[in-house]
Amino acid sequence: MSDQDKKLNKDDLSQVKSLIGDVSGKDFKLDDILAEFGGKPPRPSVVPITPESQGPDLPWPEAPKRPHAEGKVVAFPGVSHPPQDEEEDSEPSDSLPMDEDEPEPDEEPEQAPASDEAEEPESSTAAQVIPFPEEESALSAFLKKMGNKADQYADSMFEEDEATDHEEVRRLERLIPGTDQEEADPEPASPRWHRPKKVEPPPPDTAPQKLAQRYAKGLTGLRVRCLLVLLLTVLALAQVLVPALGFSWMPPLDAPDLQAWISVGLLGTGMLLGLDMLLIGLIRAFQGKFGMDTLAALACIFTMADAVTLALGQWEVSRYAYVPVCLAALYFQLHGTYHKRLGLRISCRTAAASSHPYRVTVDVGKWSGRDTFAKWQGTAEGFGSQIQSDDGAQKVFRTVCPLLFVGDVVLSLLASLGTGNPQRLLWSMSALFTVSAAFGSAIAYGRSFHKIARRLTQSGAALAGWPGMVRAKKGDRVLITDTDLFPQGHVELNGYKVMRDFPAERVLAYTATLIRESGSGLGRLFHDQLRSMGGLLRKADQLTCYEGGGLSANIRGDQVLVGSAAFMNLMDISLPQGLNVKNAVFCAIDGELAGIFALNYTLHDTVFPAVEELMGEKVGPVLATRDFNLIPAMLQQRFKLAADKMDFPPVERRRELSDPEQPHSEVLTALLCREGLLPFAEAVTASKRLYRAARFGSIVCCVGSALGMALATYLTSIGAYTSLSVLNLMIYMLTWLAPVWLLSDWAHRF
Repeated sequence: MSDQDKKLNKDDLSQVKSLIGDVSGKDFKLDDILAEFGGKPPRPSVVPITPESQGPDLPWPEAPKRPHAEGKVVAFPGVSHPPQDEEEDSEPSDSLPMDEDEPEPDEEPEQAPASDEAEEPESSTAAQVIPFPEEESALSAFLKKMGNKADQYADSMFEEDEATDHEEVRRLERLIPGTDQEEADPEPASPRWHRPKKVEPPPPDTAPQKLAQRYAKGLTGLRVRCLLVLLLTVLALAQVLVPALGFSWMPPLDAPDLQAWISVGLLGTGMLLGLDMLLIGLIRAFQGKFGMDTLAALACIFTMADAVTLALGQWEVSRYAYVPVCLAALYFQLHGTYHKRLGLRISCRTAAASSHPYRVTVDVGKWSGRDTFAKWQGTAEGFGSQIQSDDGAQKVFRTVCPLLFVGDVVLSLLASLGTGNPQRLLWSMSALFTVSAAFGSAIAYGRSFHKIARRLTQSGAALAGWPGMVRAKKGDRVLITDTDLFPQGHVELNGYKVMRDFPAERVLAYTATLIRESGSGLGRLFHDQLRSMGGLLRKADQLTCYEGGGLSANIRGDQVLVGSAAFMNLMDISLPQGLNVKNAVFCAIDGELAGIFALNYTLHDTVFPAVEELMGEKVGPVLATRDFNLIPAMLQQRFKLAADKMDFPPVERRRELSDPEQPHSEVLTALLCREGLLPFAEAVTASKRLYRAARFGSIVCCVGSALGMALATYLTSIGAYTSLSVLNLMIYMLTWLAPVWLLSDWAHRF
């Protein structure tokens, strides 16, 4: 209670007492007055006054009003009057709360029942008492608000459903083909910090024709040298097999010293025949590009030193050097190099066969966030640079072979000097380096690439080196256009019919114009027909493509519609009764049917194996067609293609995916010199299979080399000459060659 309220309370009480004393001429007690009227003594802060009880001669002054009460009572929003039960218990508004400092009376008399006269001031004062409203929680208010919105939405939803024409909806679903929607692009993962790899400058972009001539040089000599090394390998192996089978050489060939020098001569001859390969391996080692050819060259060097030592008789144990194994490793290196050069020559000749080939690239996130193969017209730019780059097997060996080299040196020292047998150093070095130079290192990529290149050249395709295969491994979608399914000559015009009085040249010109402007695969067919009639194309404005399978445009003030029968029904264009044309192009001018062009689609036999190859590699076709007749339903019903496993984007998205001016990846996967889907599908399939064959084959070689190095270290450390014999080591090396050889035969069989 404020000080002003306390002061007014005291003034009101003193004024009432003075008024009561003036009326009677003597002082009256408040208890006597209340007893006379049958009332109870109120609380000291309440002054009930009833002027009717004093009689007519008693001038009863009005109770003074509080000048400060007006404007102090604030009504809460939404509350007009207090509840009934609160009115009975509440105090009148004129009552003032008792001051805390004012002493309370000793006893409080009971208040008499209120009379009719006293009800008026009580009701008037009680009406001004406003109860404090209960606060509504935020959660309940939110739920109430959401409930109201849900009710309103449900009412509007039912209203829209009642207003929907279900027959019209079924009609649109029947006439408009269904399309596939793209998935949202996944958010890119936050890049982790890593040291950027050193990027080597790419080889020069030499023309494919010049590269083909370069790779053709020396192929015959390489093949002859390869066969001679194979002959030397057989002779060196015979040296070991004859004693092992229980036979003996005729004198003087049975002398151990002579046999040792013969093995030295065989290995020396083989090294001269493969000198270029050995030098390349050593030079690449000084350039920081260790490979299996480097380990093979070092194996030949240490084995030659070991063989010379045996020939000089400076060894306490009679044994054979690993000459046959080194010659076999040299043969497989030459054999793999020969196959690789053949594949490079064939690929370059195929790429040079066309001045404007089709380029196959893998565009990142092209369709539905997936890496997609795309074919587009271009040049052979970049092919010569990519085809000269290192293959996938060499890239793996450049990472593993330095470790193998260090392991061979360290372990050979431990197996000989570490065990107190320094005389075993050359034997250990020869054994470890020989077993590390895997036979299949050059076969893993070279032989597989040659067989695939020989198959692809029959269909007019050429792979563009290892960089394109690396990109191809992530591609799982392929864009298929009109000309992929139906190249030139596989769609024929069976005839046409002009309706009403429309000129034939005008109808054909309008139709050819819209089809040409849309970029459909039928453009050349209609243009050739128009030229045969001596007609000319028109200028079309406001070209629009519809999802229902049609086109519209304005030509010289005429509204022209071109599309399928379903599109004409969709646009309410009446068609002739009994019309039974499965594949046709209809033309309507200003809402009236003007012409019908019957077409005959012939699917090439190679389309079916091409689709099967793509499906086998889990590469899903995406129909980026512009011909409104080429929809999944037509392909599945008429040609029995697995169109349900193909993606069919909306019409605008199909136009974007088949746009010849769209950007593509700079990394080239393959070049195509022929039309059709088969070269495209074979290039896609071959790139993915060759990638897997080369990578898996190189990993098998590395595992075999590592295990052989560990096994040879143990056997040389304990001096197990019999266990680590030439025949046993040859069998071990051939065993690890077998899976790589089988992979090279598997890659091209699709």
